[in-house]
Amino acid sequence: MVDRWGRRLLDGLFPQLCLLCRLPSASHLPLCACCAAQLVENHACCRCCALPLPDDNTELCAACLQRPPALDRVIAPFLYEPHLGYIIARWKFQRERRLSGLLAELWLSTVEPPRDRDLLLPVPIHWRRLLGRGFNQATLLAMALQDRDPGLRPLPLPVRVLRRTRAAPAQATLTAHQRAHNLRGAFALGASVNGQRIAVIDDVMTTGATAEAIARLLKSAGAADVQLWCLARTPPPAT
Repeated sequence: MVDRWGRRLLDGLFPQLCLLCRLPSASHLPLCACCAAQLVENHACCRCCALPLPDDNTELCAACLQRPPALDRVIAPFLYEPHLGYIIARWKFQRERRLSGLLAELWLSTVEPPRDRDLLLPVPIHWRRLLGRGFNQATLLAMALQDRDPGLRPLPLPVRVLRRTRAAPAQATLTAHQRAHNLRGAFALGASVNGQRIAVIDDVMTTGATAEAIARLLKSAGAADVQLWCLARTPPPAT
């Protein structure tokens, strides 16, 4: 209650401005209801990889039918489009860590997280990139989710279980084939995951190469089930 009244007092003295329209957000979050409604939810998607599908289809996409991935499920409640992309860019590249809470609340407003996970596992970044950026956004998102959802708080957040073993070019600059090649031998395990049901945490899924490489590694070490929980899925290229 003290926190709630304190938040109301701060909001009255220093009202939050919406990141997108710059008007008062009328809430404790820096996003107004009107702009939040502009975010595009990923309703009709492959139930395995979360790729958007036409006609409200929520079965498997052609790629998952032809070659089932190591990932058991991807939860990506939004499509990656300019509005959400702007918020994520501010968060990651302008180092606005305060946006972790906003993104976690957006995720939780759309998703009921599965309660069968044994641990949350943020996608690691190489120590050189961590040194330059100052934080791992996947770890911040995982911590923010736990902070806002009591059902996730008991889950361990073992940041040392998975590590990035070598630096490589940023995935965003590469083609799908180059992404897969770029990730060979890029991750290693530092603890047992045998029999564990794992939620891998990341920000955006594009080709899925990073999550798939991690899922294969975890499955080869005995993980029972691996899901990816991320904010958004990149739509397929327009044809």
